[in-house]
Amino acid sequence: MTETPRRSRARAVVVGGSIAGMLAAAAVKDHVASVEIIEAHDLPEGPEPRKGVPQAAHIHFIQTGGAEAFEALLPGTIDLLLASGANRIPVTSNMVIYSPEGWYRRWKRSTHYLITASRDLTDFIVRSQVLKDPRVTVRTHSKAVALLGDQRQVKGVRVRRADGTEEEVRADLVIDASGRATRMPEWLTELGITGLAQDNIDSGLAYASRFYRAPVPTHNWPVIGIQADPSLSLPANAGGILPIEGDRWHVSLMGAPGGHPTSDPDAFEPYARTLRHPIMADLLKHAEPLTDVQVSHSTANRRNYYERLTPWPEGLVVLGDSVAAFNPLYGQGMSVAAQGARALGDLLSTGLAAGIARRAQRAIGKCVDTAWALSVGTDIHFPTTTGKQPSMGDRLLHRYVSRLSQTATGSFHAATALTDVLALQAPPPSLVRPSTLLSALIGPLRTPLDRPQFTPAERRLLDNLKS
Repeated sequence: MTETPRRSRARAVVVGGSIAGMLAAAAVKDHVASVEIIEAHDLPEGPEPRKGVPQAAHIHFIQTGGAEAFEALLPGTIDLLLASGANRIPVTSNMVIYSPEGWYRRWKRSTHYLITASRDLTDFIVRSQVLKDPRVTVRTHSKAVALLGDQRQVKGVRVRRADGTEEEVRADLVIDASGRATRMPEWLTELGITGLAQDNIDSGLAYASRFYRAPVPTHNWPVIGIQADPSLSLPANAGGILPIEGDRWHVSLMGAPGGHPTSDPDAFEPYARTLRHPIMADLLKHAEPLTDVQVSHSTANRRNYYERLTPWPEGLVVLGDSVAAFNPLYGQGMSVAAQGARALGDLLSTGLAAGIARRAQRAIGKCVDTAWALSVGTDIHFPTTTGKQPSMGDRLLHRYVSRLSQTATGSFHAATALTDVLALQAPPPSLVRPSTLLSALIGPLRTPLDRPQFTPAERRLLDNLKS
């Protein structure tokens, strides 16, 4: 049996200073003597861009399930975000969303919420919360290049400094939160652990994003979203406008192969007009561009099934995008990382005992399952997708979910069933509960909307823009 280190002397190392890395440090800091974060780049002192995060240019939000995990790990974080200008968006009360089945209704009652902010602000607030604890330190300009130990137990990492020299950093617990660029599969192979199951499901969507000065007050302004319809013959496209801090709109456009958006700033708004409804283009023509257009093609869904590996060494946990990276279209990455970190922290409350690493990896895998089912369950129906094709069962499920989504345009019960899952607070099987099946069978209880639903106050603001 592996000797259990005394909690007061245990040392943890986190690979990566990302959101997932910081949340990992938050999860373990109360259960070990010290946490050291190994980060390849500088960490900015304020809400500024951080190197190595190309996806920061694209829209981000925190789902309800993720926000609750943030608060459990770092109490007060959501209030700090809101005080810094982030928005709390009631779902679906403050959302103007055009789904493939029609416009979602803005119900007066809301059961969930989103937190919308720039990635730079979210990074900064979380980083500040974590690093104010003296038990947590950061080693910048350093890169973990290998694990120390063997199949039975990981005992630290080998770190390469910026000048090329290396040293061994010993630890009782190593957490890989290095993201999509993780080298963990190779490191495990070097320890003799092979047979890792992996999925790579890529719809081929590309993102183009930029920031705008909003022409209207952003406080209490709704999220605007035009969802892609996989059934259309033209290349799928989509877009979203999020109200964020600084009276800005964060805008992202997405398109499939054959219809990718580009980095040309003069083509950005015309591309928005090619979406299934022109509402985004109509709004953007009144807004002031603040940045160039940033493009990313890194939208594949990738998953490493570490929870299935045998053997699994003591003292090793993999978290965040290192385990599963999602198509950013669905806004799940930060929330899933937070839920995984919370699961890790909950397990460590009983001490860093033998078997904890395997149990933690299984718990993290369960946190991934819902988001993975949502992302992959949608992306496999785009004709451009590689890595997996929909089975007959997938097609039947997609037809049912489409029927439920159509029902949700005019049924609060169906809308709540869907948002329970989208908010990462209920598993997908909850969508086939008898009451939800009955709602889908009955269909919408209200007449479908034929246009975007704005409040009278929002309409007045929009009318003023046109005058």
